[in-house]
Amino acid sequence: MRSLRWKIAARALTLLATVLLGGLLSATLVRLAPGFDTDERVLDPHLNAASVQALQNARHRNDNIFYFYCSYLDRAAHGDLGTSVSLGQPVRVLLRERLPLTVRLVGIGLGLSWIFTSMLALVAAWLRLSIYDTITTIVSGGLLCLPAAVLALLSVLWNVPGSIAIALIVFPHTYRYAFNLLMKIYSRPHILAARARGLSEARILLCHVVPVVIPQMLALAGVSVSIAIGAAIPVEALCGLPGVGALAWQAALARDLPLLVNVTILVTLVTLLVNSSADVIGSMFRGQEA
Repeated sequence: MRSLRWKIAARALTLLATVLLGGLLSATLVRLAPGFDTDERVLDPHLNAASVQALQNARHRNDNIFYFYCSYLDRAAHGDLGTSVSLGQPVRVLLRERLPLTVRLVGIGLGLSWIFTSMLALVAAWLRLSIYDTITTIVSGGLLCLPAAVLALLSVLWNVPGSIAIALIVFPHTYRYAFNLLMKIYSRPHILAARARGLSEARILLCHVVPVVIPQMLALAGVSVSIAIGAAIPVEALCGLPGVGALAWQAALARDLPLLVNVTILVTLVTLLVNSSADVIGSMFRGQEA
């Protein structure tokens, strides 16, 4: 019991350190990016000299990235995530308004991609037809070669929901791994012996395949969440969807340091939590098997 507590504490500390380091690296990269010191708003002819000077001073306050990050962490500890430079709104309000759309978009896309992956991989493992394997390999390979932005543009041209684009982006990454895993399991001697004794495919799947495949599929599911979150940025930006992905894209174009740091920390935190949860649940399944 004590060992388990130490493991949980160590994992929590590692997660916290990774999130903080990710936010610092994001802030550093934005600060060092070309054009950080420029602000399109100073080109507005309606602004007077005092307003232009105020905008420039606001930019220069973020020149010392360590001072900015320490100040940000101090404010965040009190619930203040800062104000977006480009949008002029509190970051907490922007994230609260846009996060539900991104969660729904990514959730539906992941669900569809895993339905396609499970169905096609299981059929391939059952049939073991070379022509079926060739067709699915060509389709998944073709989707893998297409950039996420191209699939997002096609979804706009064909009036397809953005969640379908995310599903098509995630699918080729999950299908080949799931297919190889199922083929390996179905070729094991005890599976062949069960088939020879006349056991139904449903019983073989539920009793001999699923318990073995779940831990590895959970690990793959954690990775697929990271892929889906990354795919949401071009999909939302090109499809005109007001989610966190579009917010991140807009913040990157505007060199909006407070907004980018918050988005980076949010994405890092979600990714780490999902992967850690997948590892824990997978370990529980492996423990039950043992």
